[in-house]
Amino acid sequence: MSMIKAENLTFSYPGSFDNIFENACFQIDSDWKLGFIGRNGRGKTTFLNLLLGKYEYSGKIISDLQFDYFPYEVSDKSRMTLDIVSEISSAQDWEFIRELNYLEVDAEVLYRPFETLSNGEQTKVLLAALFLNERHFLLIDEPTNHLDTRARVIVSDYLKKKKGFILVSHDRHFLDGCVDHILSINRMNIEVQNGNFSSWWENKKYKDQFAIAEDEKHRKEIKKLKQAAKRTAEWAEKSESTKIGFDPIKEHDRSISTRSYIGSKTKKMQSRVKHIEKRTAREIEKKEGLLGDIERIADLKLNPMVHHKNTLVYLHDYSLTYSGADCAVLNNISFTVNKSDRIALDGRNGCGKSTLIKRILQQSGIETSLGSFTENGICETASGLIISYISQDTSFLQGSIWDFCEEKRLDRAMFGALLRQLDFERIQFTKDMSNFSEGQKKKVLIASSLLTPAHLYIWDEPLNFIDIYSRMQIEKLLTEYTPTMIFVEHDKAFRETIATKVIQI
Repeated sequence: MSMIKAENLTFSYPGSFDNIFENACFQIDSDWKLGFIGRNGRGKTTFLNLLLGKYEYSGKIISDLQFDYFPYEVSDKSRMTLDIVSEISSAQDWEFIRELNYLEVDAEVLYRPFETLSNGEQTKVLLAALFLNERHFLLIDEPTNHLDTRARVIVSDYLKKKKGFILVSHDRHFLDGCVDHILSINRMNIEVQNGNFSSWWENKKYKDQFAIAEDEKHRKEIKKLKQAAKRTAEWAEKSESTKIGFDPIKEHDRSISTRSYIGSKTKKMQSRVKHIEKRTAREIEKKEGLLGDIERIADLKLNPMVHHKNTLVYLHDYSLTYSGADCAVLNNISFTVNKSDRIALDGRNGCGKSTLIKRILQQSGIETSLGSFTENGICETASGLIISYISQDTSFLQGSIWDFCEEKRLDRAMFGALLRQLDFERIQFTKDMSNFSEGQKKKVLIASSLLTPAHLYIWDEPLNFIDIYSRMQIEKLLTEYTPTMIFVEHDKAFRETIATKVIQI
């Protein structure tokens, strides 16, 4: 058993005015299956890179472990898969085959060029090879982004059987299936807790409710103390004003000797005011920071357009085959999309979900890179249908965020406000979008889609890299405004909350 300790860890990127970490202190046991969570841009990947020694920092990171990182960078994907995994680990071939069997991958992939493997197969092969590196500690950064629903279950079960790792993920079901501790980067601090995501979330909700109740209690006490201090000060001032000068006829019960009594009484009142002020200061100090770690999840708004027809998309016995292909990528697909339907397209990677989306877009007059194909059956969309689309690809996001806003003809003030509600820091608006994290890029696309008036929203894996809080935020929006949607998303919790119908492809 080894420990990873951070002592007064402070780090900021060159040229940045904000620290990613500031005097952070925590420790991790290398036997833990550690889920690492936090808002986009809080420093999860940065911390993994600090463990790998990629950046200079102040403070200390104490560990005698040798770290490996996933995703592993394969420089030449045309090489045989066996050569690549042998480069990562010195394990025997039968050990690779055993690990692949656990991950439900056929051993024949080892004897194929790596580039011919699907994204999901590549993920599984690299994880298997990295875990065969004995006495190495694995840092796993967002492994689910290329995994379909079934593959996520398989990989989660696989990780559950491993000894120790740090896993960055925003998939709640995936985390629950394989971690036994949570490391959370909060707004004000970093905390480590025993248990899976669900137990951490329940505990966080309890802590937040307690903090809110304590904050309200201290606010009431401060209000009472201020009122008491004001009354006492007024009494003291009034009493002090009677110390000198009096009417001997109207105030026959007073004499010059009462002056010292009034002075003594006033002094006690003034002393009481100071005592109340000290108590007030203590109450304010107790209140400060109580709400510092509460993630303020703003309610988002959406104004979907209403189409004059009830049925927006109609498919019947629809098949599509790419030119030169031996078999159809889509085969006898039938379903309809009516107003307020939220259709989830489900299926293994490569089954044709994105192809179907692109064909629907093309049918509505939106240019897509679908290539040449032949088709049978019916694929129709309502006339005049306006679609707001989010693709999987974020690589085209470059340059100023305001230039992007102008290009998409979005209201600048509303676009900026929406990104702020999605937890964008103000400093992000001055950066080139190519320097955004993948989660921040996805938020730009989501904000753009939400601000684009449309009859139908088509989102292709919109939540890749998006943090858990923003996922919940978007879930609440979609259940409240019930827009008509077609979406692909392998986050089980999101799909179960949002989908009114699931179509298996």
